[in-house]
Amino acid sequence: RPNLVEVSFGVLDLPLFSICCAPIIILWYRFCRIFVVGVGFFSLCFLMTSFGGRFSAKRPGDSPFTVRAEVLGGQESRGVLRKISDTLEVIMKRMDALSKLGNATDNHRLEELSSALDRIQPVGLVERIQAIAQNMSDMAVRVEQILQRSIATNRAKDGAFGQCEIPKDPRYPDCTSKMDWMRARWTSDPCYAFYGVDGSDCSFLIYLSEVEWFCPPLVWRNQTTTPTVKPLARKQAVFQSDIGALLEQVGTGKESLSFMKRRIRRLAAQWVSAARRLDEKLRNRWRDKKKILVHIGFLTEESGDVFSPKVLKGGPLGEMVQWADIVTALHVLGHNVKISVSLKELHGFLGVPPGRGSCPLTGALPFDLIYTDYHGLQQMKQHMGLSLRKHKCHIRVIDTFGTEPAYNHEEYATLHGYRTNWGYWNLHGQQYMTMFPHTPDNSFMGFVAEELNETERLYIQRNKVNNMAVVYGKDASMWKDKEKFLAVLNRYMEIHGTVYYETQRPPEVPAFVKNHGLLPQQELQQLLRKAKVFIGFGFPYEGPAPLEAIANGCIFLQPKFKPARSSLNNEFFRGKPTSRKVSSQHPYAEQYIGKPHVITIDFNNSAEFDAAIHDIMKINVEPFLPYEYTCEGMLERLHAYIQNQDFCSPEVPFPPVNSSEALLERFFIREPNSRILSWASSIISFPSWPPLTALRLLTSLQGQSCVEACQSKGLTCEPAFYRFINIKEAFKALGFQCEVVESEMNHLFPAFSTEHGECSLQVDPLLFSCAGSSAKHQRLCPCRDHRDGQVALCKECL
Repeated sequence: RPNLVEVSFGVLDLPLFSICCAPIIILWYRFCRIFVVGVGFFSLCFLMTSFGGRFSAKRPGDSPFTVRAEVLGGQESRGVLRKISDTLEVIMKRMDALSKLGNATDNHRLEELSSALDRIQPVGLVERIQAIAQNMSDMAVRVEQILQRSIATNRAKDGAFGQCEIPKDPRYPDCTSKMDWMRARWTSDPCYAFYGVDGSDCSFLIYLSEVEWFCPPLVWRNQTTTPTVKPLARKQAVFQSDIGALLEQVGTGKESLSFMKRRIRRLAAQWVSAARRLDEKLRNRWRDKKKILVHIGFLTEESGDVFSPKVLKGGPLGEMVQWADIVTALHVLGHNVKISVSLKELHGFLGVPPGRGSCPLTGALPFDLIYTDYHGLQQMKQHMGLSLRKHKCHIRVIDTFGTEPAYNHEEYATLHGYRTNWGYWNLHGQQYMTMFPHTPDNSFMGFVAEELNETERLYIQRNKVNNMAVVYGKDASMWKDKEKFLAVLNRYMEIHGTVYYETQRPPEVPAFVKNHGLLPQQELQQLLRKAKVFIGFGFPYEGPAPLEAIANGCIFLQPKFKPARSSLNNEFFRGKPTSRKVSSQHPYAEQYIGKPHVITIDFNNSAEFDAAIHDIMKINVEPFLPYEYTCEGMLERLHAYIQNQDFCSPEVPFPPVNSSEALLERFFIREPNSRILSWASSIISFPSWPPLTALRLLTSLQGQSCVEACQSKGLTCEPAFYRFINIKEAFKALGFQCEVVESEMNHLFPAFSTEHGECSLQVDPLLFSCAGSSAKHQRLCPCRDHRDGQVALCKECL
């Protein structure tokens, strides 16, 4: 068998080829030239890739694109590549010589020769070329064997000096298994080569000790002590009134972004006025200036961005309303805000290394907080590697419908049937931020509705049309099968719609309805200021439009759901990480606003519907906007979260070490003439936000959740207080006699079992939950008071 490097290319010898295969010169020249060059190029590519990126591997300090020829090891491997290069050069020269025949001036003689030998077939030529390709492939195998011997030699040398042996340190139990993984899989992602991994044990150990944290620091790297990162000097946040920089950050190119910028401009004056009032309320209190990334995942092309094309076609705008208000509030509060709506921007802001997302970020997290959504959270998981686990305490997830702890806890959700396509991120429950304050396990973010000045209020009083109704529904599908119901309404009122259409009026909209088509926000406001009633069809759920209508002096008439809708019985809610039961189209409007501004009835009961319409025509209402949905209310709430919520610092253990049972029982005192307990602040002061002076401890009824139990007393369930009541002394203070005290992972605990006299404590703090109930348990519920018009904050929380 000939030497694999010295392959004979006699098939291309010029004399033999000219005599026997002259017509092939004309007919096959271009094919052969391209094929042979392709074989050579492919073989070189194969060599490069089969070495797992070793040609481009990077040591610390090198450019990631530096070619490292020394990796090839000895003279033998360099000779191999030189012979490959020389051989390919010979092939090219001979093919160039052949090409001159095709360009000769005596074309007539060549045509005669071609015609005479036209019947001769190029027997064996293709087979010989295939043999060449096979030999080239064999060469690649041979060179890789040389490289493997070279790497093994280097490893042996490393071992001889004792530098690259796997350290045995009980504080790093995963070091050995991670080394094995790196040996087998380090070529699976180019990011390892970016960090200097080149296939040697030394490079693996350096990476696992200095980039990741699975192996101990290496003494021979002169890093016996972990370098300390000095915290940056604190800067004070100052309220900002200029929105120009913010508008530049939002960017252009998408209708969704244009919609957000229009909203920011329209509300700019209200934001500035609200900031001035809040500044006076805070009395120049120090506020830390934060570096904040806002990554709007659902608007990225990688997530499909289904919203942007629908902005001008009546699509849902609630999410974009909320995001526009979030970025404006963060900017006005004086923080350093960066906005990302693409993966490229996300990578650049975070410092994501090139590759497939297996490696950590290239440096420390450059942000104090990251606001994103579920789409963005999934994108960060794919591209941040282990850094997501390290930095996820900085993340806040904007989550319209809420995520309950039972769905958030991955292990618990998997074992107990709460696993859905969302949830299971093991975040602190209050890192999820909702559009309405319906789930106290999460933080209420909200949005804003436009406030009216006195001139606008007077205009509404003078121009209200007593028999005018506007229907809540921009999409024609929402009007389907509603004609009978609308015909009844039409006997009393003139009905107006704002349904989108391009050329023809949607057939779902009855002829007696005056359809204005999709209206710009200002024109919609004018329509609402004239209308007496704003009517919901039952969908969409929990949008911003009803609050805008109520703020413009409309009565919101909505359907009651019997039975209440949830993920257990409704397709829309199915798969969402909550078991919350929705009693009407807009539960917040029903519960927190109510009559006379909100009337909730059974639309299937014609008598009840007729009575409601008669009542609406008799009463007049003033425009109303809850304080928490004003610009000042949102600024106040977001300020409190940013300055006080901290999910990165370890919590101080509770109860304190060496606390006596007698002292623990004295933590709670009974309020006069009540079964509610409050915190005895005179006994001990313990760091907490909300402050423990707001704590009110009570028990639920059997089959009642803590959300319902606290609301029944005019209070709000506060999950941050659970760790202070998750002690057996709390049961004793409430009068329960515990025959058995057990600890378990259960989102209903702490709770008392009336059947067995068992007192059950919670094992995992991630499962502390206000939601959920059991017919067999009375739950221990930590409640708190709240500020007027601001249910998210206790009276002393600001």
